[in-house]
Amino acid sequence: MQQAEKINHFINEESYPMNNQNSFSIKEWSEDDRPREKLIHRGKQSLSNAELLGILISSGSREESAVALSQRILASTANNLNSLGKLTIKELMKFKGIGEAKAVTILGALELGRRRAATIPEDFEIVSSSRQVSSIMQPLIGDLRHEEFWVLYLCNSNKILLKKQLSRGGQTGTVVDTRLVLSKALEVGAVGVILAHNHPSGGLRPSGADLELTQKIKAAARILDIKLLDHLIITEKTYFSFADEGIL
Repeated sequence: MQQAEKINHFINEESYPMNNQNSFSIKEWSEDDRPREKLIHRGKQSLSNAELLGILISSGSREESAVALSQRILASTANNLNSLGKLTIKELMKFKGIGEAKAVTILGALELGRRRAATIPEDFEIVSSSRQVSSIMQPLIGDLRHEEFWVLYLCNSNKILLKKQLSRGGQTGTVVDTRLVLSKALEVGAVGVILAHNHPSGGLRPSGADLELTQKIKAAARILDIKLLDHLIITEKTYFSFADEGIL
């Protein structure tokens, strides 16, 4: 079932069976079952995804509680938070009880979580493998519907000095200026760079343009005594490393 069809299937409340518990306000629930109180007294790990989403939504409708509404929204994405993060404001507003403000709150919280996952830990000292780079970049660009081109700038010990987006394009490509890649490297004092861009299609095979750009940046960087260490193609589930495949 396509994403739009899944959403429409769960828009009608009759598609998601409700019990008597959902027919009254969360305030009438046992204190141990209320999401906010449960988080305060038992910790955030004790809450289900629906309960956490219910805290963001705050209130449901006359027919169902915020948690029941959250369960219905999550069910439309097969309880996959990555899929939930791909919904648009308009798609979320199709659910009864979700207005623009609540839709914005949901997407804002999910985006914050995505950025947190992509943040380089303070104790992250050295990049030693393509898998490490993938773990940094995948939460950031792996599930985007458009292409983005990023560069990691590294010092002598391969510690990351800067992670920067250099371009944003459409679903099939993005334009990258070699001069911008290297001018930023000189600015931060980097001696090595790692390139990364995503393929929204999910395909891992590098295009002719990908190969050409990689060699162009490599040649220009060599003149400045800057080493191109790798170029990764990132998808939602996996990645392709030019260095690992011996085509750098």
